[in-house]
Amino acid sequence: MQYRAPRTVSHTVFRPPAARRIWIQARIYARQRFRRLYAMAGCPSKMRTFTMIALRIALLTGMLTASAAFAQTYPTKPVRILVPFAAGGNTDGIARIAADWLGRAFNQQVLVENRPGAFGTIAVDALIKSPADGYTLLMAAHPQAVTVPLMQAQRTYDPQKNFAPISIVGSNPFVLGIHSSVPVNTVREFVEYAKARPGRINYASGGSGSMGHLSGALFATRAGINLNHIPYKGGGPAVKDLLGGQVHMYFGNFSEFVGHAESGRIKVLGVSSEIRGTQRPDLPTIAESGYPGFKTLTWNGLVAPAGTPSEIIERIASEVQKMMRDNAASQRLINIGVDPWGSTPREFAEAIKSETALWGAVIRDAGIRLD
Repeated sequence: MQYRAPRTVSHTVFRPPAARRIWIQARIYARQRFRRLYAMAGCPSKMRTFTMIALRIALLTGMLTASAAFAQTYPTKPVRILVPFAAGGNTDGIARIAADWLGRAFNQQVLVENRPGAFGTIAVDALIKSPADGYTLLMAAHPQAVTVPLMQAQRTYDPQKNFAPISIVGSNPFVLGIHSSVPVNTVREFVEYAKARPGRINYASGGSGSMGHLSGALFATRAGINLNHIPYKGGGPAVKDLLGGQVHMYFGNFSEFVGHAESGRIKVLGVSSEIRGTQRPDLPTIAESGYPGFKTLTWNGLVAPAGTPSEIIERIASEVQKMMRDNAASQRLINIGVDPWGSTPREFAEAIKSETALWGAVIRDAGIRLD
């Protein structure tokens, strides 16, 4: 049998009853093998060699079989998905759709727990301090997986070291929405309106360092206008104040605007993608509205604490991919403006790496820092 090197994860982290029995059996086997080798050795030097071989075989056998047994029985208790924003936003909606699917697939409770605040680092901190056993996951938005650490004066975590990527659930562009009282109907008209009122127009975001924040800052730079940024703890509170007229503009997700746009309480002016969206093909892109090259995109994906067994990671990723192949489940994502994705763990890790390089340069050149 071909054995592979064990991961650097303590076997004491996970040991359900079945795996523990296998571990005990492996130790018994090692002792029996030790006695046989002792009888065959004939000299101390050979004895030491045979002893090392026996112990390594026992260790590898125990760890591999325990890990495999754990993956087959996972989950044996409720799983929680942390959300770094308040309830009602895009990330929260994606997490609840994923939790519903995984709960039915695993025949186990999968609970959504909102942990907003501190640019999403409260939820991140809770994740990386949790046992790496697959029972605590994070629905990481693009900022938590890429941009927030890049904007910290002193980094509190490194996504490429502290996260075990599972799967990107979905991606979506942003929609530029304004309060209905603003007397404009196009992106160009809004820019002219803002230019005539320098420093008097504000825009909301789901938090400092969020992609809504960065999209607004990039738009202001490209359009040559002066906008005041007002951060919120998630998209839900930001949309609430946009509806109330406390803010003029918000770069949000389609799901956050669709009902309010239909009722006329919010005007949607353009999308941040390269091409028009399928939900509103009549809505022009910001690029075609006079700002060529403007493009921002965000995604949300499940991550676990670093060191989570790869068998667990692969099992969850497999279920996410099954969700994307299910018409009803994927349509639920489409209905809230999300393009279903379902990446592999490796693809997710590569996306984090490439996006970090891309946005790192933008943030550094713009001198953006979290307060």
